[in-house]
This record gives sequence, structure tokens and C-alpha cells, in this order.
Amino acid sequence: MNYSALTQPAFHIFGSFVGANYEGLRRLAMLEPRQYRWMKQEESIVTEPLVKRADAAGVATLTLNRPEKLNALTPELFIELRGHIDKLADDVSIGCVLVTGAGRSFCAGNDLGSIAEGTKAPTPNYQAETIDALESLPQPTIAKVRGHCFTGGLELALGCDLIVASDDAQFGDTHGQWGLVAVWGMTVRLPERVGTAKAKELMYTARRISGSEAAEIGLATRATPPQNLDESVDALAAEIVANSWDTSRFDKALLADGKTMRRSDALLHERSRPYGVPRDMQERLANVAGKKPGGSKPSPQNQNKTSS
Repeated sequence: MNYSALTQPAFHIFGSFVGANYEGLRRLAMLEPRQYRWMKQEESIVTEPLVKRADAAGVATLTLNRPEKLNALTPELFIELRGHIDKLADDVSIGCVLVTGAGRSFCAGNDLGSIAEGTKAPTPNYQAETIDALESLPQPTIAKVRGHCFTGGLELALGCDLIVASDDAQFGDTHGQWGLVAVWGMTVRLPERVGTAKAKELMYTARRISGSEAAEIGLATRATPPQNLDESVDALAAEIVANSWDTSRFDKALLADGKTMRRSDALLHERSRPYGVPRDMQERLANVAGKKPGGSKPSPQNQNKTSS
């Protein structure tokens, strides 16, 4: 039997493969073993979400997930954040939302490298509108702040109803340090928290303040030792979801409505009960007679912890 005739097609195919891929094979052969291992590791990396969501007992936690960059904000991160916020706006299984950062910082601010590279968001005001959407969520929201909370990160935290910080957290508006101007709400939301004069001082000087000082001036709702931060925020969220979710939603809506009204009109607006009465009011009132406070929530809550 002519074995060379049988093997000739195989050699032809292999030869064609080598010819077409010679340059790539040559470069691969020249690699050090550690370089090749690095390439294989890179191929197997699974992309982590830039914002993680985890739900437990009626509380949704959104975690900014760029710890190696101190959770600096990029257009891509904002796109993921907006997706979560839009879903939460219609989620009746959630009674409170936490926003925090992975690793040792809440958020060091806008990613200056992304700005320098000219990376664009889907629309000109996308980031600002995302913070507006966070502020407009019907559920109470809490920013849990440890480490850095600078500039864009501070603007994001200010979009939450409450800010709870570790004593040693660092807050600051550094727009002036980098020759930038606020467009995500700093000049509106910061003075609402701390007063116009104190806001001017923080903006004009780009001075950093600690979590303890942030609590003293009203920027943070409270400050706690770093080791107690998680426990303190979890307890606060549990207190919130133990009460009527409808009441919390109505309170938040009425407070927002009142910002755009004269005081007398806001009082009349409140008396008109524009959002009706909480669906669990009768059940909770019935619990007063010899029963412990707290009835069923007006909407189902997710008791099983899930993450995405």
C-alpha cells in the first residue's frame, strides 16, 4: 500500500495551516512560558459588573465595583447604575436602597483618565440625569460611605436621602483643584445639606473633611467607627423597612413636592392626601391593641438574598 499517498492530504492540510498562521505561531514560540500563561489567564477572565446588586429582606444594595480605581466613575459604570435604578423604580419588593463602594472607598470621583480620553456617555447629561433618577427613587435611599467620597462621588452620595459615614471617611469637592465645574448637582444639593455659607467654603477651598466633621455640619446623617459602619447601616435600613413602605414613599414624595411650592401651598397639598392612605394602615392600627408594632408590608418583600 502506498502510505505516502494516504498521508499526503494530511501534510497538505497541515502545511496550509502553518503557512496561513506562520507569523502567529512564530511569535507564540518566542514567548517566555510566563508570558504564555499570562495570555491564557487573560483569555479566561470573566468581566465583573461595574455595579453589583444584592437584595435581602426588602433592602437592595448597589455596590460600585471598581475597587482597584477607588470606584472612580466612568460612563460605562453610569450606564450599569442607571439600569439598576430604573429597575428599582418599579420594584415593589424593595423598601429601601443602599449605595456603597467595593473595597476601601465609596468613590474617588469622576475618572480623570476617562475625561482625558474623551470617553462619552450616551447623552450629554446622562450622569447628572442618573443622579436625578437616584434621588427620585420612591424608596428611601442610604449612601454608605467609607474612605474617599470626592467630587462626583460626593454628588452621587448627595442623590441619596441619607448619608452614613465612617468617622475616618474623607469628603470633599475638588472641582476647583482640577479646573472643573459642577454639572451633576453639587451647587444645588450641597447647600441644601449644609447651608450656603458652608457649601461655599467647601467648594471654594476644595478642602477635605472627615466623616465626623461631615456629620457635625449635616452633610452626613451620622458617623460611626469604621468597624461599626456595616452594622450601623444595616440596622438603619432594618428600621426603615420595619415601618410602612407606603408611608415612607408618600413622605418622600411630599417632601419633593414641597420644594417647588410656596409654604402655604405645600401645607394645603399635604392635607389633600394626594397619594391616598397607606395600604397597610388598618392592619397596623389593629396591631395597637395588645400586639407588637409593625404589620405586613404593603407589598411583598424578598426574604431570600439574591445578587446580580
